Amino acid sequence: MRQTSKIRIAIISIFILFALAGSLDYPAFWNKGADFLNPKIDITGIKIPHFWNKPFSLGLDLQGGAHLIYEADLSTIAEEEKDNSMQGLRDVIERRINIFGVTEPLVQINKAGDSRRLIIELAGITDVNQAIQMIGETPYLVFAELENKEETDQTKWNFKPTELTGGKLKLARLEFDSTTYEPIVALEFNEEGASLFEEITARNIDKNVAIFLDGLVLSAPKVQQKISGGNAVITGRFSTKEARDLVLRLNSGALPVPIHLIAQKTIGATLGTISLEKSLRAALWGFIAVVAFMIIYYRLFGFFAILALGVYAVLVLAIFKLIPVTLTLSGIAGFILSIGMAVDANILVFERIREERAAAKSFGLALEDGFSRAWSSIKDGNISTLITALILFWFGTSVVKGFALTLIVGVAVSMFSAIFVTKNLLKIFVGRKIADVKWLWQ
Repeated sequence: MRQTSKIRIAIISIFILFALAGSLDYPAFWNKGADFLNPKIDITGIKIPHFWNKPFSLGLDLQGGAHLIYEADLSTIAEEEKDNSMQGLRDVIERRINIFGVTEPLVQINKAGDSRRLIIELAGITDVNQAIQMIGETPYLVFAELENKEETDQTKWNFKPTELTGGKLKLARLEFDSTTYEPIVALEFNEEGASLFEEITARNIDKNVAIFLDGLVLSAPKVQQKISGGNAVITGRFSTKEARDLVLRLNSGALPVPIHLIAQKTIGATLGTISLEKSLRAALWGFIAVVAFMIIYYRLFGFFAILALGVYAVLVLAIFKLIPVTLTLSGIAGFILSIGMAVDANILVFERIREERAAAKSFGLALEDGFSRAWSSIKDGNISTLITALILFWFGTSVVKGFALTLIVGVAVSMFSAIFVTKNLLKIFVGRKIADVKWLWQ
């Protein structure tokens, strides 16, 4: 009786877990039911809540987008500071992308010899020019002073950059000149920037100091006196929109080093949709083939393995949503491979149960011994796969990481599915007459 209660609790737990995961995967069914029932509930303050209605996160190759490769100019950066500069560059670009609302952007640092590059993937952005404008025109602001202090011919001015860059900017804001009413950009530097600005103005009295933005001179005013307090103004005959955009770009983070676009690629949404449809069609046909094989060869064992596989698939997809995992073609391949491994675990168990039954053991005893003795093989195989997947995830590129992550999740859940779900479904038949009908199991 106690054993029967345990099985009943396990089956109810599996059903509840399946229902919750299924509602997370496809919340529309639950939410429509809640909308239908809530008006009929006549208890104040009690309503059926809606499930989290967030779509699966699709990668660049499935929903289209822009793939950009930038090379960083680290010629003025000391060797020991280059890694930190690249980390700072990645952080600034990620912040800038987030301002524009791009979901799940990928910004990776790639080192090839002496060259350091940023690989940027923006899913959902189909206009590559928009992506370039979003990233490639992120401002590189620098103050420069005259290299030749004796030179008076303005046509031969040669400015050299100082250490005062946009990286030392605390705040930029839009203001209007009190005399001309033209828009200007007011700058406020941090403590280090204020100190540098004071030094620069002190040594350049009656000299011109230029303000460069992305290599172009915005203005080159003459310094009248030393300026303290860390405030400066950029004037450049801006329109209000141009000044506002510049303020937004400066506040999103000035680049610590210049970058240059060296490669670009656009993947259309239509191509992504076609790839997704083909992947799902391949997965469906593969699933049908597995179902047919399992039921024909393993009969009732196979039928319950397929039920457990359904629970497995729903759980994995729910985890993909919760993490969230950005699904790519390689990620879907990893998921499909993990389905095969889940089936393989069931096959190991079923073959072992058949051997135990051939030794004249009862169905219940054969079930326990079969799962117990197959577990070591299942565990060793899956742990080996997990170790390999972790190595791929740690050292691989974005494509390989997508494959490894879905494989890791799938393999971990497959062990739960094969041992807990399948086993408890089969325990329903222990002690029943149907367990002795050999042709249903052999």
